[in-house]
Amino acid sequence: MYLYLGQDKVVRYREIIGIFDLDNTTVSKTTREMLRKAEQNGDAVTIPGDLPKSYVVCSEEKRKQTVYISPVTPTTLQRRVRKKNVGS
Repeated sequence: MYLYLGQDKVVRYREIIGIFDLDNTTVSKTTREMLRKAEQNGDAVTIPGDLPKSYVVCSEEKRKQTVYISPVTPTTLQRRVRKKNVGS
């Protein structure tokens, strides 16, 4: 199963580590540092669209982590995950 993040970008449910609100979590210095390092290492993917509202941390093959910065709200992303799990 896949989660749609916006602009034709999808990730597998099993790869998702967490879905986070960008505004609420970036008040933490640790979170800002993690996002900065992901961008520097090329492990961050910004999905075009409106202002970024969430980020999704995924663990892909070979234990590589990718951070997807999405214009979709975390509430909407979480609702999509729950809706799919209920329908299964």
